[in-house]
Formats: sequence, C-alpha cells, structure tokens
Amino acid sequence: MTAKQDAPRLSDLMPWSVAPLRLGRSWVRAPDPATLRARWAALVAAEDAAERERLFRPSRARTLHSAVGQLPGQPTPTGRLYRASGPCPEPVRILHGPFDQQWLLPDHRLLDGARPELWRVADARQLFAVEWPQVPQLPGPAVLCSALLPDGRSPAGRPGRIRPLYRRPGGQEPNMAPGLLALLGRRLDRPAGPTDLLAWLAASAHHSPDGCTVPLTTDPELWGRGVALGARLLWLGTRGAHGHGADGGRTGERPRMPGGRRPYVRSALPDRGLPEALGYDPEEQALLLGSGRISPVPPGAWDFHAGGVRVLEAWYAERTGAGTEPPEPGSLAALRPAGWPQEWTSELLELITVLALLSELAPECVELRRKTAAAAQLTAGELRAAGILPAPVSAHRPASVLDHHEEGPEGQFALL
Repeated sequence: MTAKQDAPRLSDLMPWSVAPLRLGRSWVRAPDPATLRARWAALVAAEDAAERERLFRPSRARTLHSAVGQLPGQPTPTGRLYRASGPCPEPVRILHGPFDQQWLLPDHRLLDGARPELWRVADARQLFAVEWPQVPQLPGPAVLCSALLPDGRSPAGRPGRIRPLYRRPGGQEPNMAPGLLALLGRRLDRPAGPTDLLAWLAASAHHSPDGCTVPLTTDPELWGRGVALGARLLWLGTRGAHGHGADGGRTGERPRMPGGRRPYVRSALPDRGLPEALGYDPEEQALLLGSGRISPVPPGAWDFHAGGVRVLEAWYAERTGAGTEPPEPGSLAALRPAGWPQEWTSELLELITVLALLSELAPECVELRRKTAAAAQLTAGELRAAGILPAPVSAHRPASVLDHHEEGPEGQFALL
C-alpha cells in the first residue's frame, strides 16, 4: 500500500498556473450584458473630464490616459479612454468564482490585471482547472473545471489558481510535467492523454495539509473508472460543453434532470423589482425567492458549497446585492437591472440541475479516493526518481505564442 502523503500535488502535475484576474473596478463585470452596455454608454456620454474620471474610477494600474494594447483575441479599440466614444466592446461570457457564469467587458484599458497569457490560449479546445483553497469547517471540491475563462475569484475572499490544460492555442502542448503522461501510460499499460488526466484529477483531487493533492493510481481498472467519473464531472462543470454524462449525455447537450425530478417554477418571480430574500423549504424541497418558488430542489443542490460559500446564495447575492454594501449612488456599478430578467430564471434552473447532479456524484468521488489510497500508486518519489519532478522552470512559465499579431496602444502592433 502506497503512503498517502507521497501523492503528488496538483502544482507538480500542472506546473503553469495563473493568478486570478484583477479587474480593478466592479462595474466591468455583470450578470447580464445589457447592464454592461448601459454602463459603457454612460461612461462615453460623460463629456466633462472630471465626470468621466469619477465614473471610470482610476487606479494605480489604469487611468483614462493609460496606453495599453488589446487583450489577445479581442478586437477592442486601443485609443486612450479620455477620448473614447462609439459602441460598447462586445461583452464576453466568463466564469466568476466556482459556478457563476457572468459577463465581462474584455477591454484591456478597463482591467487592472486581465492576465493576457490566459486570453492568449483561451479557445474552443481549452479547458481550465481552477484550484480552490480549503476553507476550514466548510465542504467543497478542491478543483473545478471550466470551458469558460475563469476569473478565479471567490465571494469568500480566498482566490484560486487557474491552470489551463494547454499551454498553446489549438489544444497544443499540455500543461503537464514533461514526461508525466508517457510514464503514467507505461505504468497503466494503456495510453493516458491530457483530457484523461484532467478527468482523473477532477474526480480524485482533494485538499491536504500540503495543498491540492492528486493520487495517481496504477491500477488500469480503477483508472478507467476514475476517468469515466471525471468525464461526467467535466460534462457537468462545463454545462455540457466538454465530455459526456451518464444516460447518454454527450458533448454539446445541456445537463438535465430526469423527468419528475426536473426543477420548475411553481410560483412566478415578481413582475417588478427583485426578490426580497432567498430561502429554502427542506420539507417541500423548494427554493424560495421572495414570492417566487422553484421545486423540486434537492437538499444536495441547496447545501452545495464551493470556494467557501453556498453556491446558490452567492449566485443570488450577485444579482440582488443581498448582504453587500449598496453601490455608490450615481456610479456605474449602481446601474443594475430594476427587475428580474427571464434569462436569470433559466440560468438558475440549470445551475440547480448541475449542483444536484454533482452532489449525487460526491459519494462516488469519496469511494474512488478510498480505493485509490488502498491500491498501487505512482508516487511523487517515483516521479522525482524518474526526473519528471520537479518540472523544469520553463514549464512554470507561459509559452511564447508568436504566430499572430496583437494590436498595441494607439493601434500599433505589439511585439511578442
């Protein structure tokens, strides 16, 4: 039996990681794109320099006069913001925190720390593993995966680390310790690809005193079961964009609960205004949003925690401001929907579905870790002996991407 404490850490297996995005101003992110367009319109409509600066909220990293290039892949203007006009930069979908799909203005002039190295490799082939720190006394997965670019932020204030699966666009050069996949494949006597390992760690990674730990089994049957379980987790975590689920769920199909267990709106949400409070009725398995009522909502969905927060409560607070200081009157952040858009209800129903299905898989993940601990493993010591660990310094840095132009400040091309 392998010593549990000698399992490698996620930071050993996927060496390149990126810190969370640092937006610098809250108004550049919102749960709906219409709000971002309204905020941009208000900013460029301010002709008085002092008023535009007040709305923008300058920081040490960004002012209205900052000269910066485009974010990779984003065709936004690069003229200085003090004279900006014209249409709003097209909002893009991102993952805020562990599960909240929101929208962001992808304009480098607006963002203090946008992490261009992430945008450079974000494409249809990319997946991101976000490592969340352990929050004492609260449950929650150590790793969650996303097809959307994640901001790595948590409402609990404990930021994660973002680890792209690939170091280059187009699914090229896995972000894994050189030689790891080949050695693992030899020990398993079967090929082990990058997405196989990502699925395995999605199912097996757990918190430990040394950080996020990923035990690597060398039992082919156990490996196959873990990869299949992880593929289901990837399918759920990416809302069907990657991997596959049980019962025929395939890439591109949105997760759904079986008939009879599917959550529905039983009482409509208010026509005007936002729901006054969020609650849960355990006997009726109902989520209560003011006068609105959604059921069935299994206890596992309501109790699901990630990143140090109850996911449904954090999602609701992002849209209603519950439990937070109201934004300054007259600020761009104060421009918010006055009512509850229908799109939010659809997103909430899908989030409940994902959390319910994930909670049902939690016992299988616990059992997988138990069986892995009792079986033969590829230990950190063996990886060190094989020269795979520690990974070379170059593997901890972003790859050079030189095959496309990026526009620099004031329309000049940037040199990479």
